[in-house]
Amino acid sequence: MKGTKQKILDISLDLFAQNGFSAVSIRDICGRVGIRESSVYYHFKNKQAILDELLQHFEATAAGFMLQLEEALKTTPDTFEENFFGKTCDCFFEAYLMDEYCNKIMRLLSIERFCNDEIQKRYDHWMIDRPLAFQAKVFSVLVTAGIVKPAEIEYLAVKFYAPVFLLMQRFLLCGVLTEECRQAFREKAYRHIQNFFTEMGE
Repeated sequence: MKGTKQKILDISLDLFAQNGFSAVSIRDICGRVGIRESSVYYHFKNKQAILDELLQHFEATAAGFMLQLEEALKTTPDTFEENFFGKTCDCFFEAYLMDEYCNKIMRLLSIERFCNDEIQKRYDHWMIDRPLAFQAKVFSVLVTAGIVKPAEIEYLAVKFYAPVFLLMQRFLLCGVLTEECRQAFREKAYRHIQNFFTEMGE
């Protein structure tokens, strides 16, 4: 059974992901949890402290996924495609982008980045900079192993990730994450990956 602190975090994340951090009050959170405001302040100094704890958990989770993906880069060239791309889909798509918690945080970042400089930095880091840096590492390995034709690494990273980012915005970050949205993203994202590497190998 969840304690009061965890309920506060869960409800806060739901509300933040739906409406943004700025539009949600402590009173809104208390009303949904079914507690008095004093109960919130027993666990958290203020609303910002709730957000900080949510973001800390997300960033630790996201960093863990990125570490798993980077470990997968160490596989041998002859098994690289099969092992790595299966890992990418399972880890980055299924366990990260389509995870309920991570997805809600990404929706929150997408909403709040327009009026919060710190959130904008986190959005840029986790949604753009870190994935592109990782993809650049991937293509560096692929070019070196002769799996794809030589090309500018940063260009390949952008060319690969941009459609994934677009599909993510279209299907995963546009509202409540449903199984229908997940499946639409899977179909189009996996097709993009297959087409991309088919073209790269020609």
